[in-house]
Amino acid sequence: MKRVILAVSNDLTSDQRLHKVCTSLQKDGFAPLLVGRKKKDSLPLPSRTYATKRLPLFFQKGKLFYLELNIRLFFFMLFTKVDVITANDLDTLLPCFLIAKLKAKRLVYDSHEYFTELPELANRIIEKKTWYFLEKTIFPTLNNISTVSKTIALEYQKKYGKKVRLVRNLPQYQEITPSKTKEKILIYQGAINTGRGLELMLETMAFLPNYMLWIIGDGTLLNEIKAKSEKIQNVTLMGKIPFDELKSFTPNALLGLSLEEDLGLNYRYALPNKIFDYVQAGVPVICSNLPEMKAIVEEYGIGKVLFDRKPEILAKMILELSSNMMEYDRLKANCLHASKILTWENEEKTLLSLYH
Repeated sequence: MKRVILAVSNDLTSDQRLHKVCTSLQKDGFAPLLVGRKKKDSLPLPSRTYATKRLPLFFQKGKLFYLELNIRLFFFMLFTKVDVITANDLDTLLPCFLIAKLKAKRLVYDSHEYFTELPELANRIIEKKTWYFLEKTIFPTLNNISTVSKTIALEYQKKYGKKVRLVRNLPQYQEITPSKTKEKILIYQGAINTGRGLELMLETMAFLPNYMLWIIGDGTLLNEIKAKSEKIQNVTLMGKIPFDELKSFTPNALLGLSLEEDLGLNYRYALPNKIFDYVQAGVPVICSNLPEMKAIVEEYGIGKVLFDRKPEILAKMILELSSNMMEYDRLKANCLHASKILTWENEEKTLLSLYH
């Protein structure tokens, strides 16, 4: 049985994609070992059918964090039996590339972001140049590459002339339990970071006194969003919830929000997994007017696109949609139909081709 080490920079708690990848690999006869970091506030990992390892790090953020992470990953993999190595995103690529060369093993690169175009790097010239140098040095040598959206795949192919497979972050199919709640709940689930539209959501709630907004997740803006939300009665920050528990929350929502801002190519070309999670839960979506999100929402008729990013406009869209039950029921029915098509079970075939 071939051992696959999959390296990632998060703490594994809420990473649905890596859980699905490991489950698919295990089902296909591989022995996956998922390796991430352990944070001071990391939740205990629930029992998994595959092996996991969280590396304790002294540094929690910044340049020293990435340096320490890469060094620890390198030495962990150096002394661990492995047949195939998977680097998940650019921040784990260097140690995976070096170990693959040293041990003459297959390397798979799964790019979850257009990493060099992250908004967090926009004003950090040295950091951005460092990551870009790393990418342009290693990427042309890679042969087994996947990413999460069609436009990111095309950008990489145009830049480096390499074949990049599309493996979208689709959820596993599940039977939906209809919600019994009578509350008008709006939901945002995902990273609480720059450019996710959270400030717009908070401002919108002033126009929606009879609605609730649930914000589920963690990130660099958590304290800032928490301070702002404390002044708004109809907003609840629910913190980080393990992905296997999240499916009991999402179906309670009236609408799911995915309002990323156009802060560079990473967000412009993003296809957030939260959209597919909403659809799988039978919850219509309101999304940004960005190409990948707009295309999927309009193709399957699963929600509405916000063209004007003003709180009063967003509030009006929510009120109109929730009061027009014929239109809302049509969108919900489309979600239920799409939930049978947009599934990990259909997507994993492409993933597995990278490993054979």
